[in-house]
Parts: sequence; C-alpha cells; structure tokens
Amino acid sequence: MNRINKMAMAAVLGAAAALAAMNPLPAPVVDAPRASGEQTAVLAGGCFWCTEAVFEHVAGVKKVISGYAGGSRETAHYEMVGSGRAGHAESIQVTFDPAKISYGTILKVFFGVAHDPTTLNRQGPDWGTQYRSAIFYANEDQKRVAEAYIKQLDGAGVFKKPIVTQVAELKAFYPAEDYHQDFVAHHPDHPYVVANSLPKLHKLEKTFPELFRK
Repeated sequence: MNRINKMAMAAVLGAAAALAAMNPLPAPVVDAPRASGEQTAVLAGGCFWCTEAVFEHVAGVKKVISGYAGGSRETAHYEMVGSGRAGHAESIQVTFDPAKISYGTILKVFFGVAHDPTTLNRQGPDWGTQYRSAIFYANEDQKRVAEAYIKQLDGAGVFKKPIVTQVAELKAFYPAEDYHQDFVAHHPDHPYVVANSLPKLHKLEKTFPELFRK
C-alpha cells in the first residue's frame, strides 16, 4: 500500500471513528403511517454527494436524486448555489417505499448517519447557507414527524449541542447537473469522497445493519 493510499485509509478510519462516537439515536415516537405506493423526502445535510451516497444504500429506498431546494428555478445552478446567495441548499430527493421503510426511519438515518444536525450552515469542510441542515416537508404528516423527532432528540440529549435543522415547506426541488448524480459510485477514489463520504457509508453499515443495502 503506497503512502497516498495509507493516508486515504487513515482518513476514512479516523472519520468513521469520529462518527461512531455519536450517541445512538432512538426510534421516532411520532411517525407517519405505513402506506402503499411511493413517497418522497427532500433533505439537505451538506454536500449532496455524501447524503445521496448514504441513502442509495438504505433498504426501502428506490431512488435518490441530488439537487437544490429552497430557492428559485433561475438560481438552481451549481455555480450560483455555490456562491451561497441563491437561497438554495444542496439537497437530495429520496423516493422510498413506505411499506418497507417509514418517513421517521428516513429521518433517523438522516440525523444519525448522513450529517451533523448541530452545525449551523456547515458540514465538515464545507460552509455556507447552501450546506445548511434542512428538512423540506411535502405535507403536514412530514412536518409533524420532523418537528416531533427534533424535539425528541433534543429532549433526550442525543447530541451535545442543540439541533439547528430547519423544517421548511417544500416549494420545489430542482435536480442538479448530471455530473453530480451518483458521484460517489462513479468516483470512489476522489479525495473528498474518501475523506467525507465513505466514512458515512461505513457508519451506516455498522449502525443500521438491518437497513444497509450493498
């Protein structure tokens, strides 16, 4: 193993250890009813490469799209979003089977693995409002579950700091450019992916083995 690969592996293991140190999350007390058909959840938790990769490995999830939410159609472009002035957050649209995985469980993975919900406008090396933590609810059920779960987690003291996740109505979701889609799967050796995305996949497999899908 050459020096670069050793450094990359050390980064993965170190980040995975830091993520694993977080307290395990309880199941949501309030959850949406199980149903047939497909539902979607739109979530923002930092760079969408990472969050997309996590949910692509969650059983019951059928499709994940990286994109933008929170701003207008005119500003839904990577260069504008990256400026932090577009109003958008880098987001993912998760299509899931509610008969196999509940909306509350989707949020459990979101809070427990996909990102740190206690850092304001920042995730790891990325900072700015485009990297904010947010849940964009599509209906009142999703709003109710999200707000109740945040209150539950804060009340249980799961995290050392209060959750800063924004719960906002979904106005629209705009898919990102093609080169962002499935980025981790296409570029597993990318330095950013090695340092930031792969540790989250390791944690997903370790923390939620019953939900992990290879």
